Amino acid sequence: MTAAVEVDDVVVRYGDVLALDGASLTVRPGRVTGLVGMNGSGKSTLFKTIMGLVRPDQGRVRVLGTDPDAARRRGVVGYVPQSDGIDWGFPVSVREVVMMGRYGHQGLTRRPRLADHTAVDEALDRVELSELAGRQIGQLSGGQRKRAFVARGIAQEAPVLLLDEPFAGVDKRTEATIVRLLRELADDGRTILVSTHDLHALPQLADESILLLHRVLFHGPTTDALRPERLARAFGLDTGLDLGGKVVVA
Repeated sequence: MTAAVEVDDVVVRYGDVLALDGASLTVRPGRVTGLVGMNGSGKSTLFKTIMGLVRPDQGRVRVLGTDPDAARRRGVVGYVPQSDGIDWGFPVSVREVVMMGRYGHQGLTRRPRLADHTAVDEALDRVELSELAGRQIGQLSGGQRKRAFVARGIAQEAPVLLLDEPFAGVDKRTEATIVRLLRELADDGRTILVSTHDLHALPQLADESILLLHRVLFHGPTTDALRPERLARAFGLDTGLDLGGKVVVA
């Protein structure tokens, strides 16, 4: 079986800052994989490298057997961003946000066809936002906004989907909805890579998890990734500290 995502000995530097230091991982199709690490551990850089937005100084990245630039042009990689940096006052509706996920299917004209409208309708229904489709995106709650961007990723129909902190600032209903949707997408054969600080949702969400601190410290079953001594190392805690079976991450 061809790996969905392969990262081989990747090094990325921003001037004197070493963001990724020989990172290597292989993600198989039809799996949900959690990406866990503290702020500044290289998670965002890893995502950007997989999407071809950052070129590694060393190493190689392949997405469904091809280079990231070609994968992005073919629309095989979808991305659900964090909310930071989004202009919520921009006059665009929820439906229009989700329709942006169809741009790669519409050619240069960006003119929606029946298939595009159908895909958007189905995505909105899956995230339970059909009744709010005409509302301006900034009028939604935080959890609803997050679901709208997940719907955009679903509508894109990319076989590889990257999500950056999808549970940040959401309510329990939205968290449960996103977990259910991502599991359904994986069951349909899509490959899901989720960057998250929400360790409580990981056992229900992720088949496997990656602990990242500039390089891959661990990649395996989520229950093993969540062992206190492994989390302590990933979050830069003193591994000799008696954690009493628990890890508290600020």
